[in-house]
Amino acid sequence: MELLPVILLVGAFAAMLAIGVPVAFSIIGSTTLTLFLFLPVEPTLATMAQRTATGMDSFVLLAIPLFILAGQFMNTPGIAGRLITFAKNCIGFLPGGLAFVNIAAAMLFGAISGSAGAAASAVGGAMTSQMAKAGYERSFCAATNLTASTTGLLIPPSNGLIVYSLAAGGLSIGSLFLAGYLPGILVGGSLMLVAYIYARRRNYPTEPRVGIGPILKSFFAASPSLLLLFIIMGGIIGGWFTPTEAAGVAVLYSALLSVVLYRDVPLKEVPEVLAKSVRTTSMVMILIAASIGMSWVMAYIHLPQTVSAALLALSDKPIVILLIINLVLLSVGTFMDMTPALLIFTPIFLPVVVPLGIDPIQFGIIMVLNLSIGLCTPPVGSLLFIGSSVAGVGMTQVVRPLLPLLFAMVLALVLVSVFPALSLWLPSLFGM
Repeated sequence: MELLPVILLVGAFAAMLAIGVPVAFSIIGSTTLTLFLFLPVEPTLATMAQRTATGMDSFVLLAIPLFILAGQFMNTPGIAGRLITFAKNCIGFLPGGLAFVNIAAAMLFGAISGSAGAAASAVGGAMTSQMAKAGYERSFCAATNLTASTTGLLIPPSNGLIVYSLAAGGLSIGSLFLAGYLPGILVGGSLMLVAYIYARRRNYPTEPRVGIGPILKSFFAASPSLLLLFIIMGGIIGGWFTPTEAAGVAVLYSALLSVVLYRDVPLKEVPEVLAKSVRTTSMVMILIAASIGMSWVMAYIHLPQTVSAALLALSDKPIVILLIINLVLLSVGTFMDMTPALLIFTPIFLPVVVPLGIDPIQFGIIMVLNLSIGLCTPPVGSLLFIGSSVAGVGMTQVVRPLLPLLFAMVLALVLVSVFPALSLWLPSLFGM
């Protein structure tokens, strides 16, 4: 009898997804149906509404719409162009230099905007034509761009890490932000290594080496955008404001930068920027609200304990458990977006790994990096669609150059899983 609600919850959720029901409504439907086993209709609906409203009453959650709005202000071709110019002047002379520039610019832009999709669109739109003109294959341009865009999900500010903090019961967002830096840089470095090998084998051209003058000029042109990273993390580490307050500061700074200083966003387009952020926020928040209700039901029917017992029956070695969880999440990431996956699977897997001595901060980075890989893979990888569309190639053409880049990301995931210091060194250094 104890397994019946677990089977019903998982089965109903999978069935609804299979017939094309949106993820949020699949969560709500399967959760409500499972509750009907225990409560009459009226208490069930009241319980769902109460748990959802209580879970959404969170100061931390305010950071998500604010960072989304800041990202919308920063999502302009002008900002991407300045970052690309700076990266090109610094590393364009290396073998496969334009691929390096694409990766570095995507890392910087993704970190500034907090959106992998925005990075893939803005940087990819600017870089693909340059790379293709220099002789790079468009399929390789798309593969490089879409994988590099995932680094912005690790390098703060990251909405994924905020969602994980919520699902994990309120972990320090500042610690998670700091923990994401080294893994994000590791992923970017791994992608650059693959791009270097790929470029050498195909004899892709390099950019002319420039002097210190153009480098400094491009740096000063890009520095107002880059300063946002230091304002956010400096304020959080220095204790000047909370992550939510940092998000408010980011909105104000990005609006002044895009509308007043750079003038990339005309004043008449500000209402459209606000409307886009509202639409994105609405989609994210309904997923969060639905998943909060599901998380409570999962705890009510003892699903985490059931999964924990099943995994520990297979092995009690942390590395084996992490391997199994990583394989499950890699599979989940191929058909589910990051936000619902974090909200659903964090309450299931976190109680399994913590008793084994795995730090929740490290596990959060593992989950976000793992699910980032899923954004690049078929059948529903959103970045795969964006990258292919921006480059003007079919998704099937992207798969071949994408595979070695995905392998590099998986290798980075293995290193982050095996070596906790990659995630935990910076937070411990700052005493967080």
